[in-house]
Amino acid sequence: MPETEPRIKPSGSVTSRLERSADAVLAAAGDARAYERLYRAHVDRIHSLARRMAGPDEADELTQEIFVRAWEKLRTFRGESAFGTWLYRLGINLILSRRQSRAIWRQRHAEGEAVAETLVARPAGTDHRLDFDAALETLPRGARQILVLHDVEGYKHEEIASMLGIATGTSKAQLHRARNMMRAALQA
Repeated sequence: MPETEPRIKPSGSVTSRLERSADAVLAAAGDARAYERLYRAHVDRIHSLARRMAGPDEADELTQEIFVRAWEKLRTFRGESAFGTWLYRLGINLILSRRQSRAIWRQRHAEGEAVAETLVARPAGTDHRLDFDAALETLPRGARQILVLHDVEGYKHEEIASMLGIATGTSKAQLHRARNMMRAALQA
């Protein structure tokens, strides 16, 4: 008699990736249950990305918007990469696009540089916690996004510069500034 061992299927296994790939194909054909499985598999990671790049106030709305956009664009998913990679990139693009739209709006409606300077950073509260996410929230939006993309997500300065439409040197300078500000926030 052959011995049988229980089959363990870790979440990152080849089998689960194949299941998600099959779910992506089914969802693209209109299967809402397959899309729900994809949503459940990826919602935490997408929400974390949105929270870190845009702040906790916008994270829920952005997460929802990313998944709505994914549903609309699912037919464009070609399967050349993992569905999670495609979804994550779609999320980054949407967050950056929203950032750019808001920057343009602020430029049109701000009255002088003094107003723009007040919009850049949030003041630290008196009940500031020694917590990474809380310290991250105190950073100006541009510095926060570069810190998240570089130190948390692992993108190189050249990739960040391309995504944000800035010079590589600007990315490096903003990262240096963000790290110094994080250090100060965490030591406060």
